[in-house]
Amino acid sequence: MDFLYCLSPFEYKRFRTREVQIGEVKMGGDNPIRVQSMTTTDTMDTKGTVEQSVRMIEAGCELVRITAPSIKEAENLREIKNELRKRGFSTPLVADIHFTPNAAEIAARIVEKVRINPGNYADKKKFDLIDYNDSQYNEELERIRKKFVPLIKICKEHGTAMRIGTNHGSLSDRIMSRYGDTPLGMVESALEFLRIAEEEKYHNLVLSMKASNPLVMVQAYRLLVKKMREENMAYPLHLGVTEAGEGEDGRIKSAVGIGTLLEDGLGDTIRVSLTEDPEFEIPVAKALADRYTLMHRQSRLDAPDTETMEAVEGCGFSPYEYSRKTTREHITIGAHQVPRVVADVSGKEIIKPSHLFAFGYGYSVPLDKWNISDQACDILYVGDKEIDFAIPGTLSVIQSFSAWKKNPEKIRHFPLLTHLEFIAQRNSLTSVFFLELDSNCFVETNAPILPSPEEKSILVLKANGMQDMRNMLFRLQKICPGTPVILKGSYPDASADQLQLWASTDLGGSILEGFGDGIWITSAPEMAPAMINSLSFGILQATRTRISKTEYISCPSCGRTLFDLQETTARIRKETDHLKGIKIGIMGCIVNGPGEMADADYGYVGSGPGKISLYKGKQVVRKGIDTPLAVEELIRLIKENGDWVEKPS
Repeated sequence: MDFLYCLSPFEYKRFRTREVQIGEVKMGGDNPIRVQSMTTTDTMDTKGTVEQSVRMIEAGCELVRITAPSIKEAENLREIKNELRKRGFSTPLVADIHFTPNAAEIAARIVEKVRINPGNYADKKKFDLIDYNDSQYNEELERIRKKFVPLIKICKEHGTAMRIGTNHGSLSDRIMSRYGDTPLGMVESALEFLRIAEEEKYHNLVLSMKASNPLVMVQAYRLLVKKMREENMAYPLHLGVTEAGEGEDGRIKSAVGIGTLLEDGLGDTIRVSLTEDPEFEIPVAKALADRYTLMHRQSRLDAPDTETMEAVEGCGFSPYEYSRKTTREHITIGAHQVPRVVADVSGKEIIKPSHLFAFGYGYSVPLDKWNISDQACDILYVGDKEIDFAIPGTLSVIQSFSAWKKNPEKIRHFPLLTHLEFIAQRNSLTSVFFLELDSNCFVETNAPILPSPEEKSILVLKANGMQDMRNMLFRLQKICPGTPVILKGSYPDASADQLQLWASTDLGGSILEGFGDGIWITSAPEMAPAMINSLSFGILQATRTRISKTEYISCPSCGRTLFDLQETTARIRKETDHLKGIKIGIMGCIVNGPGEMADADYGYVGSGPGKISLYKGKQVVRKGIDTPLAVEELIRLIKENGDWVEKPS
């Protein structure tokens, strides 16, 4: 099994990278995980940019990134830096560069770090597919070298750091032609530039592999580290899910991607890209990083033995490619079914119909019928309680074994057994049952007594973090293959913010690896049930394993943005949030246009002052729309393509 991308897949061990100096801040090595963000102001607005930078720094931002789309903005970085230094702030500044090597060369003489995008630093994207032979490809690399080496020399002279920041949506035509729109293409895009830097003996480098799809992002970073280790390199990693969006969705998507990699011990700096004011990104980034600052959590199990690892390898698992594990189907769980959501009402004294409202069900008294939303839970855990009313036809109920055996014939009710109960009762179990396991069940023996394929079992795995979950899942691939699995995360001491990020990491990370036929989140009693239900469906949406709402791929705004992103995103969401399964990209400028929104169905992109272009997929279909009319035109475009449905009344 190839786990070359991390030091251990079963316990937290941080991957030690080369230390990089960025002004007064050290990154990589044994230094803390740094948090950063990016200004949203016009870079030529010195006062506004300085004021926003101060708010970011006071919120805990350790590096401030500022866009420099042309020479004039690059030159104005000096004014911004001078004003910040006058106010007593020494936080390093990072110039964000797209398309303009001359701006990068100016900025590198002023600020502590420059970020370049290898997809557009030396290339103009035309979406052309060219069948390069090796000689032609090498000619292209030589052309890149001529454009890139001057910047390297300036950075070496001035002690300036650099981030080579690949974006999934802006790969060059050269990379797309040879590697396609893939994680490997993202990695090779960075390595083209990295190898040139190494040849020039320039090592003050940071790398990133950003995508709006957490699955693509995770696979690309893992593959990058694997490739670096094969070439004896270990540069610091800047983690981020680009265009994550706003609110709950943006936080969940960011945690699924960033958190999964942090669990693997990867990551030296974090930027959470939210369509919100940048100072609001910092607490989210800090909360993700803080979980690992003093963490020595590990699985209670030793690493699986060689035979177990070989069995997992035989099932086709790869950390670099997605393949959902094949399981049997019981009561719409497993096989081809979407992952299911379990809701927990066992803490209620008496379970009433109104308790289901928070979990996506509504009840019409006049019609005497249930209304079921797209985010209605599938399974209700009631513990020792009974339900004395007619439940919706789509809902199943789990009870403790002691409560269930009082009325085992009750329709759509199933028992949840402990491991000891299963061993004692297995000969009497003829219908579907749930079996809860944690790593303690494996401590005495690597192969505890577990159900056979003939028994109608669904396993519930309760783990101490993602690595503990992975350890148990690997063992089950050998001793209990094909059995459906519910991933259970229990967070009794977590705050609401921690719950959102930790559950997204632990459960989302396992789902990205192809494991799990459902999720179950438990928390402190005071947590709002509706929040937990929304979180559960949000995790599945972020992993793209179950789509229950519209998805928005919206950039976090910067000085290139040509309209109010927050206001526009809110307006588009208001009009379209009922279009389940549709992906809409909302991009502030053409840099973050058709490429960055990669797999969106529709795109709304700033194309000039007061002007919007609309996209269907990656193709622009309407240009130069006045901003006040653009949302209505977007709706008209969706209708013309047959994807519109009217909002329910």
